[in-house]
Amino acid sequence: MGPPIGAAALYAVRAGGKRVRPLLTVAAFRAAGGDGDAVYPVAAAVELVHTYSLLHDDLPCMDDDPLRRGLPTAHRVYGERVALASGAALQHLAFLCLADSADLDPGVAGRLPAMVRRLATGAGPEGMVGGQLLDLLAEGTAPDAAGLEAIHRAKTAALLSAACALGGEAAGAEHEIVDALVDFGTYLGLAFQIVDDLLDVTGDPDHTGKTPGADAARAKATYPAVHGLEGAREQAETAAGVARAALEPLMDRPGAAVLLETLDFVVDRIH
Repeated sequence: MGPPIGAAALYAVRAGGKRVRPLLTVAAFRAAGGDGDAVYPVAAAVELVHTYSLLHDDLPCMDDDPLRRGLPTAHRVYGERVALASGAALQHLAFLCLADSADLDPGVAGRLPAMVRRLATGAGPEGMVGGQLLDLLAEGTAPDAAGLEAIHRAKTAALLSAACALGGEAAGAEHEIVDALVDFGTYLGLAFQIVDDLLDVTGDPDHTGKTPGADAARAKATYPAVHGLEGAREQAETAAGVARAALEPLMDRPGAAVLLETLDFVVDRIH
């Protein structure tokens, strides 16, 4: 990608972050019996989709955030039009990365259709994009607990679940193993979002790299708003417990320990 789209895209990618999604993809690949390097372009594809979503999420037409990962957001640096185009470019680059995985392992070629479906579904109108719209439409309303969970199953959990499923698909795992990874990623995603909501209330901006209180200022539908702080913490622990139980069929496999450690990090994190 050339300037200025490439510059803004690189700025967003190089801003850092936890890299939870690619880590989950690689760990799920190993836990599902995968070997070799073909998983790395798959993991990169998931992270590029996530980065594009953040770049768009920060735009004035959405959350209009001034900071991301402790740095000025891309639209504050490059302008709104360039940031919009860069986010779209990252999305398309993600699918090119997914295709590259077959070059590293010809055995992956036959799995690419299933992998494309996983990523497109997790990121699309039934997943992240649809959840983002539900989240925007819920601003200023008083959603019930079921409505709140529906938002975040789509907005956050769908892509995290896809990240895990993609690792299983890339490894050629049996359906039962991929299904277990889907469930693990879904409930890890719910726990992740609940903790994110809590950090908007209780987090230190020096650690979070975000503007504190942004959710409340926009009257967003959040777990603390619906359940209170203690209730939200209980919801996070419950979701984490379901995620741990989902991994039972993979507990004796390499990679499962990393999946569990990632879950613990998600629940215990301060940023």
